[in-house]
Amino acid sequence: MLPFLFLAITLLSGAAIAYFVGGATIIGFLTLDHLRFLSGLPQRAMSQLDVFAFLAMPLFILTGELMNRGGVTDALIRFSLSMLGRFKGGMAHVNILTSVFFAGISGSATADAAALGNTLVPAMERQGYSRDYAAAITAASAIIGPIIPPSIILIFYGALLKTSVVALFAAGVVPGLLLAGVLMVMNAIIAHRQGHPGGRGSEIPPFWGSLFAALPALSLPVIILSGILFGFMTPAEAAGVAALAALVVGLLHRRLTCRDIIEALNRTVVLSGAVFIILVAVATFGYLTSVEQVPRMLAALIDDAGLSATGYMVVLNLVFLAAGMVMDVKAAVALLGPLLIPPAILLGVDPVHMGILIGFNLTVGLLTPPLGGVLLILSTVVDIGYWRLARAVLPFLLVELVLLGVLIYVPAISLTLPRYLGLMGH
Repeated sequence: MLPFLFLAITLLSGAAIAYFVGGATIIGFLTLDHLRFLSGLPQRAMSQLDVFAFLAMPLFILTGELMNRGGVTDALIRFSLSMLGRFKGGMAHVNILTSVFFAGISGSATADAAALGNTLVPAMERQGYSRDYAAAITAASAIIGPIIPPSIILIFYGALLKTSVVALFAAGVVPGLLLAGVLMVMNAIIAHRQGHPGGRGSEIPPFWGSLFAALPALSLPVIILSGILFGFMTPAEAAGVAALAALVVGLLHRRLTCRDIIEALNRTVVLSGAVFIILVAVATFGYLTSVEQVPRMLAALIDDAGLSATGYMVVLNLVFLAAGMVMDVKAAVALLGPLLIPPAILLGVDPVHMGILIGFNLTVGLLTPPLGGVLLILSTVVDIGYWRLARAVLPFLLVELVLLGVLIYVPAISLTLPRYLGLMGH
């Protein structure tokens, strides 16, 4: 009872998740009379951190920070506009396509939302879109970021669940593009019904000129993905190359100053430190659950309930969807993944497929109250009420939930590409 009381108090106080998870776990060791096991805790925590895949995470964070500050967004927007600006609702299509390009660089929904919210929402308003709709489409498309590789969430999942990050990256390509396609169809329907701007007579940037300007930024996802998927580089090496390329691209655009680089490095250190503190706290929690044999008890509970693999996956996705509404995405993966996903794997669910579902699921949680990280960021960046934005994004949220259901029932959508590339056994 005492650990749960501590959890409730620290949650209400607004303390960081690492503190209340770690503190409650230590209290759990004490109240369950497992004090003798605490001597092995430092070794257990360090073994959780000593994973090669984690090296890629700070470097991809740095890549996103440099790209956000390097003037890349404007070049990507103009290139997207040159292709899609002539269609009805074209600027909203541009928003989605720019998120796809950005996803191949930053791997973060919140970074995408902050960068594009600052530029695309005002641009859409100037064209005649309502602020509600412009912010909603920006929020809905921002969650493409963690699904299309490189994805920080997939790196996190792969390291924690001992699953190939390369296979996860390959598995995220089709679902990410499918999500973009579904959002574009939804936008086209709404654009024609509500008479959104775009179509004939719109001012369109020249294709070749905008392509040339965007080429350095567009080359980054190609370098990252081809290097990883075809075995030329590990994810960590690709992340290093991407960070260096982001620096060069920012300097070429003449928008990246020494101060920007220092701020990007500082931000990377802060974010990486926050992530690794969570990992230490979660390693402590995982140690307690293994001592108490919680995974075995969960497996027995599932067996007694007679749940099939699909049935358990539906329940699991509902749990993660609820967690994504109130928790940090990485914290939810770290805290719940090692506990709830192994029983699914024992039931025959592919861990790569599971990784895509969890990544998709938790990022959808970024669009849902009561917290909704993307909603919080965009409501601040574009100066719109939180609940007003939550209502505006609802149609897109429902479509994304339907797509999540399709991904659950059709594993081939996620697994065909990694199988074709021979990555499933790695």
